[in-house]
Amino acid sequence: MKKLLLTGDEAIARGAYEAGVTFASAYPGTPSTEILENVAKYNEIVSEWAPNEKVALEAAAGASIGGARSLAAMKHVGVNVAADPLFTFSYTGVGGGLVLISADEPGMHSSQNEQDNRWYAISAKLPMFEPSDSQECIDMLKTAYDLSEEYDTPVLMRVTTRICHSKSIITPNERQNVPIKEYKKNIQKYVAVPAIAARRRLVVEERMAKLALYTESTPHNRIEPGGRIGVIASGMCYNYAREVFGDDATYLKLGYTNPLPNGLLAKFAEQVDTIYIIEENDPYIQNWVERLGYKAIGKPIVPPYGEMTADVLRKALADNLGTSQLPTISYDEALVVPRPPVLCSGCPHRGFFYELAKKKDTVVAGDIGCYSLGFAEPFNGIDYIVCMGAAFSSGHGTRKALAAAGKSTRVVGVMGDSTFFHMGINGLIEVLYNNSDTICVILDNRSTGMTGHQEHPGTGRDIRRNAAHEIDIETTCKALGAKHVTTIDPNDLKAVRKALNEAYERTEPSVIITRWPCVLKPMSQEDYNEFGEDLFKTKYKVDPDACISCRACIRAGCPSTSMDEVTGKMVIDSLSCVGCSVCAQICPPKIAAISKEGGS
Repeated sequence: MKKLLLTGDEAIARGAYEAGVTFASAYPGTPSTEILENVAKYNEIVSEWAPNEKVALEAAAGASIGGARSLAAMKHVGVNVAADPLFTFSYTGVGGGLVLISADEPGMHSSQNEQDNRWYAISAKLPMFEPSDSQECIDMLKTAYDLSEEYDTPVLMRVTTRICHSKSIITPNERQNVPIKEYKKNIQKYVAVPAIAARRRLVVEERMAKLALYTESTPHNRIEPGGRIGVIASGMCYNYAREVFGDDATYLKLGYTNPLPNGLLAKFAEQVDTIYIIEENDPYIQNWVERLGYKAIGKPIVPPYGEMTADVLRKALADNLGTSQLPTISYDEALVVPRPPVLCSGCPHRGFFYELAKKKDTVVAGDIGCYSLGFAEPFNGIDYIVCMGAAFSSGHGTRKALAAAGKSTRVVGVMGDSTFFHMGINGLIEVLYNNSDTICVILDNRSTGMTGHQEHPGTGRDIRRNAAHEIDIETTCKALGAKHVTTIDPNDLKAVRKALNEAYERTEPSVIITRWPCVLKPMSQEDYNEFGEDLFKTKYKVDPDACISCRACIRAGCPSTSMDEVTGKMVIDSLSCVGCSVCAQICPPKIAAISKEGGS
């Protein structure tokens, strides 16, 4: 078969196909999102978006118990959500092989923390693989399924952003014919009650002892001979190290990283004079090396945060290796223009945050999504963000604390539609059950916007965009017992203002749903039927004769609106404007300088 150039995410999908995987589930989250999107291209694999990562892993575990090879994929913080079934399934073991993909994110490009999920392998007592390119993503995943079934264990594969999104060449192979195992009831294996789990705990320890022997012989751990300088690295850090040290070093290349190979490390140490350990985030490998009594140069000389790219390593190791050995490219960093992210032109969250910003004596609890940008100028509309799905529950806690202090400050919790289904329903239950007057706002842009407009239980489409059961948010809120549920068009500033004012006047829970599709979402006929055939086709313009340069429209923070440097008048970029009309509503009525193109 012809060679292909694939990202790591695409390669993992290919590996799942070649390994004979039957079932795959995930919740989208950068940098893991494209894994399941590409798995879904293989008709042989049942692929599903789950409402959250816990459910995704539980579904994959159930498929495994049913005898099928299964896969669950998620970003690093998603493993926190899935930790409960992960630790238990380590005890029960598998039916068909099961692999959990954890996509970590050194550098926090799209994440709220920089946690190192290699520790999950140790804590949950799971074998772990760390590929360093796309071909290894395929090869290690196929090995992982064989290992999973041979040793009766789930397997963790840890990748990072640069693996997920960088491309390298792979050689594809045919799909393995892996039949689904016959399901057999086995209470003493799968029923996780204390008496049974206690016995399974012993099985886990026996399994790890056997895997400690496997790690010494697997070809995924190897010594690559070179000079007397020794370098230990895994994953993408192996590539960074290669770029910095070249062929003059001897490498201990680790691809299977729990348990780590004590014997192989001893052989490696005999061949080198100095050991450098290149790893991102925590000193996971370094702790192992030093615990065995070997001296190594690692953290804190190698930074404990961020990505260990070649330029970072050259600067960090310059004093140890000499700047002449590690030439760097210098430039005037002051010339780099910052480009902070902003809400897109026509973003349905803009009108809501514009009106919310007018509210005084208010604390706003935010959540994880593109609407997180509401914290920034010009809105300053979010006070804090904890984690995904926490806006309502944390907002409730803040409201209770303020009330206990005798303050009347109101609290607004803000989350997106996909986040609501992910974990926000539980937060709303907290608010309703405890009769909090926290105002719960669900920004329904009809997609999982931040990670690429994936479907979710509220869109009426599955991962392949086939029709699916649509769970209505308003109906769900009312079914939970919410008495005051209002659905509005967030582009209608009067409607937003009215809904907020009414909620602020109440002394019991309120739910506001802003419903308008993301402009970047792939539109269906159902969208046009609901929101109009001219959806995103209208343009607005500024009458320069009427414009008085008051700059009121700038407060909408729309990237389509700017000021002409020559005339000082406001202008709207016709190419990016999608006709949300927020700027026209903000323009003072006596001025009325903004109107539709081709109309009033």
